[in-house]
Amino acid sequence: MPAGNTPGVRSLVAPPGEFSDIRYVQGIAGQEFREILGPGDCCAAGQARTAERARLARDPARANASPPAGGFGGLNVEGLPITKPPYGVLAAIDLDKGQVKWQTPHGDTPDQVRNHPALKGMDIPKTGQAQTSGVGLVITKTLVIMGDPVATTTLEHPRGGMLRAYDKANGREVGAVYMPAAQSGNPMTYMVDGSNTSSSR
Repeated sequence: MPAGNTPGVRSLVAPPGEFSDIRYVQGIAGQEFREILGPGDCCAAGQARTAERARLARDPARANASPPAGGFGGLNVEGLPITKPPYGVLAAIDLDKGQVKWQTPHGDTPDQVRNHPALKGMDIPKTGQAQTSGVGLVITKTLVIMGDPVATTTLEHPRGGMLRAYDKANGREVGAVYMPAAQSGNPMTYMVDGSNTSSSR
């Protein structure tokens, strides 16, 4: 099962003007108030705002912008999370005994940690990634397959994520395939010419 070791915290502010009749909404005091919309929020097909959001999503400058903050939100000091790693893990639980059989950090160390000036020269072990608890997985006879929840940039590949395969018996990572973005849907497995294949989107 995927699990995260970072708490979720929300702060409230009074909204400006006529934004809402609710007295308080999510925000950070002292920062510019911005409305943030998720997929499917606000706009039906054919509306101008929907087209504008689609245009921004296709903007190369936005696509090549710095990766997101790794899911730590406001719980950081100068960009470093206040919690100790691992930030996200994959764990196997023996349901008969109620015991953890194994657990391993899932995902590369986030850019904001690995490249932070305060940690320059330090050997940072693989930390896993926040938001791992929201990532779906698929289990085969011998493997657990799950993608990275946060887009990162490493020396080995450009910005994107990895679809990782773990040995179901011991949690050892046995393979990984580069994806151009972090996982956004559940992996699936299917048969092609008599062989099993896995994919994610």
